[in-house]
Amino acid sequence: MNSEPNRPVVVVAGAAGDLGGRLVRALAAKGAAVRALVRRPVDRLAIARVDQVLADFDDGGALTRAVSGATAIVSALNGTAPVILDVQGRLLDAAVAARVPHFIPSDFCLDYRATRPGDNRNMDLRRAFARRLDAAPIRATSILNGPFAELLEGEAPIVLHKLQRVLYWGDADQCFDFTTKNDVAAFTADAAMDAEAPRYLSIAGDQISPRGLAELLSDMDSRRWKLLRAGGIGRLSTIIAIARTLTPSTQAPFPVWQGMQYMRDMSTGRGKLHALDNDRYGKTDWTRAAAVLAPTL
Repeated sequence: MNSEPNRPVVVVAGAAGDLGGRLVRALAAKGAAVRALVRRPVDRLAIARVDQVLADFDDGGALTRAVSGATAIVSALNGTAPVILDVQGRLLDAAVAARVPHFIPSDFCLDYRATRPGDNRNMDLRRAFARRLDAAPIRATSILNGPFAELLEGEAPIVLHKLQRVLYWGDADQCFDFTTKNDVAAFTADAAMDAEAPRYLSIAGDQISPRGLAELLSDMDSRRWKLLRAGGIGRLSTIIAIARTLTPSTQAPFPVWQGMQYMRDMSTGRGKLHALDNDRYGKTDWTRAAAVLAPTL
């Protein structure tokens, strides 16, 4: 395993995933020695300063040995309660047993501290794990970045190209936070190597409302984009309740109703980020919404 003197040793759990892989590459690019915990070797992680460690999360002793000597652990584990609470909980136990000084949990979301319990399953899971983490004898840092900016052109039905509309619920002027995965990974890498990182760090690559998105798209496109109000927050809540009732029980991280819960927390402003820490590590090349949207226009 990498153990060069004075070089930070950062363990990444969930390294085979999309965000996890970006975290591994960002850490290696910044000079950290990275231990990527994987179930099987991953070709795209075969890069300099990265050791791939086959990890058994059901074996506490083996997991403790896998993280021993690390200066920090970053969790990019993705899932519901069996992963966020159980598997990540075992990772935390191993970190404490190995006396790893710093733990970054798999939060990477809006500000769950301000959301209402019961409104958003995934935020409830992060809140529950935070209580366990805060009780553990280890320094913790959560990265709050709002939704990933890639959702603007992906799973979140906000930008409707065929209709040239920006869909919204509630108030068209409610500002949203968006951060690309690469920006999240780069900032998190800096935080993982920061021995004085605080409990929470908030970042946003861009902050823009549905109205602002429509104006931005109109400026970038030859066509005029308009707003499309789907309804108020009460209607959205009703649709969420119906969708959840009709959806079979699932451990998938993002069934349709979960995405709607996330949209509700954005549209009410409850998960809004304030007092951003974007400049803490000197990063200035944050990706704005325009750069995310441009390739599809």
